[in-house]
Amino acid sequence: MSVTRFAVVPSAQPAPTFRGRLGRDARSGHYAVPRRYRLHLSTACPDGLRIAVAHGLLGLDDICPVTFLDAVPDCPDGGHSALRPLYDASAHRYTGAAAAPVLSDDWSGRIVSTHAPDIIRDLARHFGGGRPALHPCGMEGEIEAVERLCAQGIEAAAQHAGRADGDAGERAAALGSLFDALGRLERRLAPHAYVLGDQPTAADIELWVALVRLDTVHRHHLDAAAVHRIAGHPVLWAYARRLAAHPAFGTHLDLDGIARRHHAHCQGLEAAGAAVQILDWAGHVGRRA
Repeated sequence: MSVTRFAVVPSAQPAPTFRGRLGRDARSGHYAVPRRYRLHLSTACPDGLRIAVAHGLLGLDDICPVTFLDAVPDCPDGGHSALRPLYDASAHRYTGAAAAPVLSDDWSGRIVSTHAPDIIRDLARHFGGGRPALHPCGMEGEIEAVERLCAQGIEAAAQHAGRADGDAGERAAALGSLFDALGRLERRLAPHAYVLGDQPTAADIELWVALVRLDTVHRHHLDAAAVHRIAGHPVLWAYARRLAAHPAFGTHLDLDGIARRHHAHCQGLEAAGAAVQILDWAGHVGRRA
């Protein structure tokens, strides 16, 4: 069954500006050298959380260090003042927001990429050493299908369903799309430990972050009946709980930061579902060194 597409409310962060890629050729501008590159992330941001989880799964602490940013950007345009020197050095007269996430080159003091999917793929390809294979050969199509399902069937649908100013029929259709997506993922996970089998991949990062946001952000704008139906997917939420206990996942779960970021940007109304927490995420939050 196809997933209905819904428009996503624009965020303060603009479309990716820098799309450099890491390479193996020493003559290229971004040759893959350990400890040359640095990540700048806010794990309260979904893209930042995705990259942080991938970084943890790949065990890259000594290869690509991370600078963690505050959950709420400190600039009116949605950017981080700490990133402004990198943006200024990378683009002449840059006027956009100095937004995270950023992969920077410590050798040049410039930005390589601000595009999360490219960053994750390049870290896995050049520094991952196959532990685990986040993009297994032959499974790119399946991973992209899960990414679309999470983006459209969970993220966009839940956001649209929670809009107080939306048409009632459209909100109902959005909820239907959300329930359909959760049901499809529930059935897919039933025989497996992970989305694509017995090992975590990029699809698991995408799904887990989508479930985190569904319970910690979007739930606040849904009614209690809808949240009870969302919670009625035991395989899916047991999977989310199990991954939250994994160090690469739960260590980066910044619940306070997610709440502060949500309250700083959200213009919606709180609904009855806000009182119906699905998972006790706090019980699995780790500590960053």
